[in-house]
Amino acid sequence: MGEHERLERNATMPWTDESMRSNRQTEDGDLAEMLGELRILLPTAQLLSAFLIAVPFAPGFNDLVGAEKGVFLATFLLSITSLVLLSAPAVQHRLLRPLANRASFKTLATRQIVLGASAMALALVLATQLVLSAVLGHLVGNIAAAGIALFAGGVWWMVPQGWRRRGIL
Repeated sequence: MGEHERLERNATMPWTDESMRSNRQTEDGDLAEMLGELRILLPTAQLLSAFLIAVPFAPGFNDLVGAEKGVFLATFLLSITSLVLLSAPAVQHRLLRPLANRASFKTLATRQIVLGASAMALALVLATQLVLSAVLGHLVGNIAAAGIALFAGGVWWMVPQGWRRRGIL
């Protein structure tokens, strides 16, 4: 097929090899970008989980009352949940290669990342409450945890939504 025929075919058939290749390159870039974003989130989840794993073995852990142990357990479970959810897209990508449906994979991976980030945000809020309650008292711990919840919710969710509404990004 000559160059002229190929160009004519491409103009009338948007699903040609060239357009599919272009879409795939865009999707590959989006996927690489998404996996790069995970490289930012995962260390936070890993570090938080690592510290929380050590807490029960520290002196004084047995002195915690029931409610404080409940906050610790919730924090620990949320941290581990975020770690699993945030690592899932990378593992799934490796197991499913080559991807048959990149758009569906990106949708699923995005949902897992958002759920993982939500679990991590809650774990950070509870960790703030736990630490500051132990150091400065329950009132300060609760106020600081509420502040961190508002801050994380604002920066991670409300700011991007505001940008989208205003057409900034």
